[in-house]
Amino acid sequence: MDTDISFAVLGTGGIGRRTLEVSRHKDGLTPVAACDRHGVAIDFDGLDVDELLAATEGNIDNEVATDGGGAAVKQHGESRGVVASEQARASDDSIQEIIDAGAEIDAVLLALPNYEHDFIPRVADRFVDGGYSGVLVDVLKRSRVIGMLDERADAFEDAGITFVCGAGATPGFLTGAAALAAQSFVEVHEVDIWWGVGLKSGYEDNRGTVREDIAHLDGYDIETARDLSDEEIGAIVDDHDGVIEFRDMEHADDVLLERAGICDAEDVSVGGLLDVRSDEKPTTTTVSVTGTTFDGERATNTFQLDDATSMEANVNGPALGYLKTGARRNRAGEYGVFGPVELMPTF
Repeated sequence: MDTDISFAVLGTGGIGRRTLEVSRHKDGLTPVAACDRHGVAIDFDGLDVDELLAATEGNIDNEVATDGGGAAVKQHGESRGVVASEQARASDDSIQEIIDAGAEIDAVLLALPNYEHDFIPRVADRFVDGGYSGVLVDVLKRSRVIGMLDERADAFEDAGITFVCGAGATPGFLTGAAALAAQSFVEVHEVDIWWGVGLKSGYEDNRGTVREDIAHLDGYDIETARDLSDEEIGAIVDDHDGVIEFRDMEHADDVLLERAGICDAEDVSVGGLLDVRSDEKPTTTTVSVTGTTFDGERATNTFQLDDATSMEANVNGPALGYLKTGARRNRAGEYGVFGPVELMPTF
């Protein structure tokens, strides 16, 4: 891409912070804004990422409230969240400040925990209503949210918004890998995504991610997980000796692969192991696609991520790659809702 892309990050929890960090290794990207529900930092010449990360270390806030609601999050000191940075200021409505500055922001990454099924769509509505024209990218998604975004496709097109949904690791990176693996087949019978994550920075820096994952356990949902105290989450982690196993997760890989014509959503299964106490992956992340080949043979194509690649690398790297591709599509006048299978991330 010939021109630089200015972008903002909504949410300064683990994913938001790592996005800012990883962006320094991606050509053509300039982070110009970051916010949480307490404040906002905006500098159109480019944020000082080192200062922002250092100032907010141990003082993060991983949710932006859209309407005064929200779960309890990590907050310390008089300057909560991003306000701890000398570049930031307190704000009663930090999202609106980002929207108001939208003419200078090419793309916005929504690094927000999906505590309510319509949370991300509601945030998107605010950008449409505020007259924003550009790219919106999200990384955290349950299957049912895709339909909510598709219902807004016409509004996005009218506003000049290119919305890239499910653009992290899973859904996202691994969804795209499954789509490529499926090209060998005339019929896909099943797609199995099995992930392993070791939280290098621990639960303290990834509260939203861990809480949302717990919502997939038997006996929990988004609402009950949202209301868990830190002590209750700690007890769940202890009950699993720090390694939590997930089966049959509601991950949007299924509807995104169906949306792209790869297979039926019911033929996709997603699960994995989360080690909250170690940066070592408890299992190798693998995508297996089984189908019938052009020669009439039943076969399985397998894609694996190296265990040395971290969650941050596999979420934030692709997310920023999809953001770059989204900006290119937006500048070409392509608006609406796009899934990871429809786009390939730009390095």
